[in-house]
Amino acid sequence: MTSTPIADLWRTLPGGADSRPEAAYRLLQAAVESFAERGFHATTTRDIATAAGMSPAALYIHYQSKAALLAEISQAGHAATLELVRAAASGEGGPVDRMRRLVEEFTAWHARARTVGRVVNYELHALPEDAYAVVAALRLDIEREVSTLIEAGVRAGVFQVSEVRTAARAVTSLGIDVSRWFTDRSTETPDELGGRYGELVLRMLGARI
Repeated sequence: MTSTPIADLWRTLPGGADSRPEAAYRLLQAAVESFAERGFHATTTRDIATAAGMSPAALYIHYQSKAALLAEISQAGHAATLELVRAAASGEGGPVDRMRRLVEEFTAWHARARTVGRVVNYELHALPEDAYAVVAALRLDIEREVSTLIEAGVRAGVFQVSEVRTAARAVTSLGIDVSRWFTDRSTETPDELGGRYGELVLRMLGARI
């Protein structure tokens, strides 16, 4: 079962609109659930169409292939994550406060939207080359935002980091991995987990808290 309706994710994106046909949302939702459960290569277009309550032929009215569905899901998921990271990194407060907020929100997002998170982060290998290039650029932008914030903390003397890029990748990897293991049976809520990860990351970066 997916944790966040796909339509809600699309509508949070810059320029997101409600004019998309409901059938397209149903296909996106079905694709996310199918890819997360079976993996991209083991999922057929019939699997997706059936889960959406449609015929296989109806799928092609909206998408050329299951690869096109994966590309849109991956790009939208990464775009939403980038917006979240940018907002937190440019918000109020010093580097410690902004990093705590970034990690809390990044972690909680990957817990709530864990089904989308699993697909966009663990099915990268299945993307067509052109779609992968778009997603790779978004991932690099996310890493740069985190790196820039870490660098600001180092300059301010509040973070003790020897290699910024490695630290940035460690920060994002912690949050991303939540989408792999978090379930409705987890003992912590997404917000509780975000708070604990926020403290963990600050300690990892050498902040005094």
